[in-house]
Amino acid sequence: MDEPTSTDKRPPSRRIADDLRLSIQAGELAPGDKLPSERDLAARYGTARNTAREAISILQGEGLVVAQHGRGVYVRTSRPLMRLGANRYSRQLRNETGLSPFRIEVTKQGRVPRTECRSVTRDTPPPDVAERLGIDANAATVIRRENWYFADDEPVQVGVTYIPADVADGSPLATERTLGEGSIYARFEELGHRITRIREEISARMPYHDEVTGLGMPPGVPVIEVLHTSFDEQHKPFEVTRFVMRGDLNGLDYDMPVED
Repeated sequence: MDEPTSTDKRPPSRRIADDLRLSIQAGELAPGDKLPSERDLAARYGTARNTAREAISILQGEGLVVAQHGRGVYVRTSRPLMRLGANRYSRQLRNETGLSPFRIEVTKQGRVPRTECRSVTRDTPPPDVAERLGIDANAATVIRRENWYFADDEPVQVGVTYIPADVADGSPLATERTLGEGSIYARFEELGHRITRIREEISARMPYHDEVTGLGMPPGVPVIEVLHTSFDEQHKPFEVTRFVMRGDLNGLDYDMPVED
């Protein structure tokens, strides 16, 4: 770690944080490695322990390190769960496995999937959802399905699906939390809406308070928001799902042809 110079105008806490960050980025401190204690950092830099604690807080806010109660502070480890955009909605895979897209991709990556449908309600759609479904947000109603997704019992994302009532009414989509073999897209296909095209709009932001609590978000970690729209063989949108994914536990992998 660098020694301070007479021209170094950084506050001591910032200098410690910068040095530790460089060590992490260079691989000198690898994922899972324990950081020096506050006492050791204070002695190394000739500062108070509070200054060392502030430096570690800076790194926590950046999502680089995590504190484990009674054990110390460690470089964050991440095992991103890849969202496989090219084939996650494959009808062939769904028919072969009887699984939902999430369960297919988690299983393929050697992890154990679990999903919880926490509510099925009738609601008015948010304006951006209504726009993508081509319905009137003030007049139309939708079926709202809230699902939470886990890999190895760790919460990794939440998805809220909106289905026009005239599509879902009279089917399990409107009433049942468990949708059976093939899950939601098999039920859509039974209703005459076979998924043939998708649109996914991707953005990143910091999490809301309820997302921090529900997903167990560490400080400084953003979420990836995916606004997914499904289209059937008549090119009609029949469902929109807003996925909110932990940025430290998820990645996106899209393999697609390039247009001329």
